[in-house]
Amino acid sequence: MTFPAPLRGVVPPVITPLTEKGEVDTASLRRLVGHLIAAGAHGLFLLGSSGEAAYLTDAQRRTVLETAVDAVAGRVPVLAGVIETTTPRVLDRAADAVRAGADALVATAPFYARTHPAEIAGHFRRIRAAADRPLFAYDIPVAVHTELPREVVLDLAADGTLAGLKDSSGDDASLRRLLIDPRRTTTGFTVLTGSELTVDTALLAGADGVVPGLGNVDPRGYVRLYAAARAGDWAAAKAEQDRLAALFALTEAGDPDRMGPNSSALGAFKAAAHLLGLIDCPATAAPQIPLDERAVARVRTHLAEAGLL
Repeated sequence: MTFPAPLRGVVPPVITPLTEKGEVDTASLRRLVGHLIAAGAHGLFLLGSSGEAAYLTDAQRRTVLETAVDAVAGRVPVLAGVIETTTPRVLDRAADAVRAGADALVATAPFYARTHPAEIAGHFRRIRAAADRPLFAYDIPVAVHTELPREVVLDLAADGTLAGLKDSSGDDASLRRLLIDPRRTTTGFTVLTGSELTVDTALLAGADGVVPGLGNVDPRGYVRLYAAARAGDWAAAKAEQDRLAALFALTEAGDPDRMGPNSSALGAFKAAAHLLGLIDCPATAAPQIPLDERAVARVRTHLAEAGLL
């Protein structure tokens, strides 16, 4: 597939269906991929945070990529997360992704040890040199503990190292400045927001699309939002965004006294997908705590209120 520059639209970060024993459920993954494409997704992001990449073994990651690439069959671009602590480990995952047939790679800055901007730039340059695929930077300081320096991102965009950015920084001011910088606007550099509650404002500011975890649950809602924004119908985009913001409350279904927010959010996405018949089992990877019956009932209520059940 010729990779579009920029990549535009809705690119859901696909959840990884698991069996009760914690293995990748390839049949459910194929069904989910088909559903997302039928809903109008413009691309798919495998093995990101919503895909529980940090919890999967290397073999499980390969299974996810091989299954998804085969199921997609070239209909939309497949972006593969190659998220690891250090450059050599990322290069191993990038080689796996290339062999599996991914169309682009997505990497964070190195983490565990503190890194200097020069080291971050060198990290991305080494990945791009080793793998003949477009490379996206993933800015997620809540997980990596380092916000990608805007100047580093823009310099890497200008020299062709980076094809795009998935921005989950929460730093709206820095994102706005990046969007208007000539190093971004003249290179076809893709900017995708990961802030699924403010997609309408990001698109108005010039972002190219969105990577919404909630898109696993309601991909058509995000496709409608994106289409309205592209048409300049900002009232319709706002109305769809407001509906999705209300639905996003399902991520808080878990009891905060017994589980963390990550377990609650991923558990809710999977519980919703299970209730919608998209996956066979709502299990999340250990040691995350599964939703109890009360939490699943709350997820069901949110789905019904959003008109999805």
